[in-house]
Amino acid sequence: MKILFAEDDPDIRRAVAALLQKNNYTVETADNGVDALELLTEGDFDAAVLDIMMPGKNGLDVVREARKKGVRIPVMMLTAMDEIDDRINGLDAGADDYLPKPFAGGELLARLRALLRRMESFTPDVLTFKDLKLDKKGFTLSSGEKTVSLGNKAFQMMEMLMRSPGTVISAEQFMEHVWGWDTEVEINVVWVNISQLRKQLQTLGSETEIGVVRGLGYSLRKRA
Repeated sequence: MKILFAEDDPDIRRAVAALLQKNNYTVETADNGVDALELLTEGDFDAAVLDIMMPGKNGLDVVREARKKGVRIPVMMLTAMDEIDDRINGLDAGADDYLPKPFAGGELLARLRALLRRMESFTPDVLTFKDLKLDKKGFTLSSGEKTVSLGNKAFQMMEMLMRSPGTVISAEQFMEHVWGWDTEVEINVVWVNISQLRKQLQTLGSETEIGVVRGLGYSLRKRA
C-alpha cells in the first residue's frame, strides 16, 4: 500500500513516515499543499494523510481540488484538537476521516487500516492465487505446509502480483508504487527482488512462478 503524507512540520513528517514504513507501507511526503495536490493528482496512491495547516495550499483546499480532479482515494485530515470547525469543513470538502493532534501512532495506523478497508479495491488480509497464500498481517508467503517471510519491498511487489494475477506489471510500475517516483534507488533493485521472489517460490515448491514478458514486465502464472 502506498501512502501520501503531507505535513509541514519536519519532525512530525519524518516520524510518521518512519512509522508507516516500519509497518510496510510505501510513503511519499510533501511539506506544502501545492506539492501535495500535484502528487495526489499525478501519483498512484492508496490513501493520503493531510495536515490542514500547510503553506502554499491548506489541506482543505488540497482535498477539495483533488476531488474535483477525480481523485477518489480515502483521505484523512490532521486537525488541531480544539478546531471542531476544521473537522466539519474537512469532511464537507471530501475527506473521509480526521485525526486530532497530538495523536498516537497506533491510532493513526488503526484509522488508516479502517480507511483502506472501506476502499472498493480492498483486499483481505490473506491473498490467494493457485497454491499461494500471502498473509498481510504476518508478512509471509506460503504454499501447502511451507512458509517463508518476505521483506518489506518484496512483500509489496508480491502483493501487486497477487492482486492482479496474469497482468503484466512493468519494472517502472513496481518502482513507482513500491519505492516512489522520486526515489534515488536504481531500477535494478526490481530485478534483484524479482530474483529473490522466484527463489522463494522454488523453496516453497509452488506450482506458481513469476513469468517474464520480454520488454514489458512480469506476471504471476502457473508454472509451465
